[in-house]
Amino acid sequence: MWRLLRPDAVEVLKDERARSALRRYFAVMEKKLPARFQVCKHVAANVPLSSNTKELWRTHSEGMKEFRDILSKLDSKKLRLENLATPEISLLDLKVELARRILKSCRFCERGCQVNRAAGGKGFCGVGAVSRISSEFMHHGEEPELVPSYTLFFSGCTFKCQYCQNWDISQFPDEGVPVSPASIARLIENAAGDGARNVNFVGGEPTPNLHTILEALKLCRANIPSVWNSNMYLSVESMELLSGTQDIYLSDFKYGNDKCAERYSKVSRYLEIVVRNHRLAFRDAELIIRHLVLPNHVECCTRPVLEWIAENLGPMTRVNIMDQYRACYLADQFEEINRRLTQEEFSKALKIAEEVGLKNVIT
Repeated sequence: MWRLLRPDAVEVLKDERARSALRRYFAVMEKKLPARFQVCKHVAANVPLSSNTKELWRTHSEGMKEFRDILSKLDSKKLRLENLATPEISLLDLKVELARRILKSCRFCERGCQVNRAAGGKGFCGVGAVSRISSEFMHHGEEPELVPSYTLFFSGCTFKCQYCQNWDISQFPDEGVPVSPASIARLIENAAGDGARNVNFVGGEPTPNLHTILEALKLCRANIPSVWNSNMYLSVESMELLSGTQDIYLSDFKYGNDKCAERYSKVSRYLEIVVRNHRLAFRDAELIIRHLVLPNHVECCTRPVLEWIAENLGPMTRVNIMDQYRACYLADQFEEINRRLTQEEFSKALKIAEEVGLKNVIT
């Protein structure tokens, strides 16, 4: 399996910049540490799952403190996961129960539709209670440290990106194959046995499927890093439920202002929410940030995004500046983005990264 990898996917194993930014991810990938979601299974939640929601959230807060303490001891080799008991009710069990309750008045993302998806309702994303996957495969086109990445593409999305390259997935939530958490868990285990470096939850957008993903991780027996590949428009509650379960947040930081976000993705309060969630993700786990450079948007979007990353997350943040933009889906309705990115524009984006002091950029 390994000899079929892209050359950079092999070289990255010795890349000090990558290993510095993703220290724990590499340790999990190399089977030196347990994945975070596996640690969650060993944190006791001392509360009946039938308790009221307020009590469950209080217990969740206490459980996360214990999780961070155990994780620190595991990482410093003061503790081994196999020496920990498996509680009757774990922190991951608690997360699954809270996600199920949110599903009844859905606010997984910041659109906050509050529809009862458990009873058949559908909000903006159009995703029902049962998740659908349009495809799943061993992906060899991701960042070198992720390849090969076992990638699950969920149908539906919380955005309406007018230039979406995966519009046939994101804008048609009823397409794809219905999947259960148990079936996803088995797929992940099989992929881990076949040499996957991680499991990569994407879409569309994984956020509407948070309940399914958390339960799949609960049922998964493989020690494999989990990657949350997202537009990062999650609610605070969803970020809290994700906390402690993901080894990498693979974020898509699209816009440097709200006007462009509203125009091209039909989303409001973009910067406020996405900036907040990047801060939360950075504090919780490890982070790779993708930024797709759009034509005619180097100054209004690329510059402020890269400046914010450098100023708030630091120069060694792993950032993928991408030149793969194509005028897809409805882009022909917007003259300013109805073309490929020029080499001059992409060179300017890379120059900005250098100017703001980012030192861990991949392209």
